[in-house]
Amino acid sequence: MSEPKVFALGDFALQGGMTLKNAQIVYQTYGTLSGAADNVILYPTSYGAHHTDIEWLIGPDGILDPRQHFVIIPNMFTNGLSSSPSNIEFPYDQGRFPLVTLYDNVHAQRRLLVEEFGIERLQLVYGWSMGAMQAFHWGALFPEHVERLCAVCGAARTSPHNQIFLEGVIAALTADESYRDGWFGKPPLRGLRAMSRVYAGWALSQSFYRYELWRELGFETVEDFLVAGWEGNFRRRDANDLLAQLRTWQAGDISANARYGRDLEKALGAITARAFVMPCEKDLYFRRADSEREVEAMPNAELRVLDSPWGHRAGNPISREEDRAVLRAAVRELLAS
Repeated sequence: MSEPKVFALGDFALQGGMTLKNAQIVYQTYGTLSGAADNVILYPTSYGAHHTDIEWLIGPDGILDPRQHFVIIPNMFTNGLSSSPSNIEFPYDQGRFPLVTLYDNVHAQRRLLVEEFGIERLQLVYGWSMGAMQAFHWGALFPEHVERLCAVCGAARTSPHNQIFLEGVIAALTADESYRDGWFGKPPLRGLRAMSRVYAGWALSQSFYRYELWRELGFETVEDFLVAGWEGNFRRRDANDLLAQLRTWQAGDISANARYGRDLEKALGAITARAFVMPCEKDLYFRRADSEREVEAMPNAELRVLDSPWGHRAGNPISREEDRAVLRAAVRELLAS
């Protein structure tokens, strides 16, 4: 594993017409790039995550194997490492940070790959949640450069019901008195606590709470789980970054661009990569029905359903070997195809 590096994009024009001044991507690599640059796996970050939060699945016995592949984790815009509200320069600070879409993210990542490494093709784009949404964007926007994709508990477009879930999270966060004129002037403790509890009710299934599976994580009570497992997690992050990334999530749509004109079926049909789309049966906001529709429209895709009481978090099974084994086997099968 190398040290994290910074890729300078300069003044980066965004899809919405604004410009990120002195934009940058912070990224981490694992393994060795082959001489032909043909062993690359791109692994984008998920909501609120830094590369250090998701690199656990990279290893000799992991889901992604750095002995065979060169794995790159590009930190998403707004996550606090790459260009974000918390680190942007004047005059785009203090509530003036523009909307950054997943379209913007994958175009910036494309520049990173080509300009820094000379990489033209990806063996695999692997992602969970918002990382899976970026995988779909890669497949639709750069079909000739993506051989395979694995989208775990994500979607090509943020569904109407998913939008409502996100509105609830945003409402809880921005109800804090420190939110004024589009900016948190100080850490919104009450807002982060409220947001965490709303989020915890959606990210895990009813079965997870019914059978008290939080005990498997070492928590004594459900309140212990909510405070240490959820409030503690979100309080690590700047609230302005968390809010901006929720807006990015809401705008997620592989067809929302000039190439596809919001025709989702057309955008899905353009994904030529061999693809595994892997929803969890008990995911409460990235639903199996949406994945089924996506697979039907993609010419070279299979639906692989996770059956786990961990709901959405089954796609990031840091503490559950049973779910890790399913993902590991799927990735190996996909790469062997």
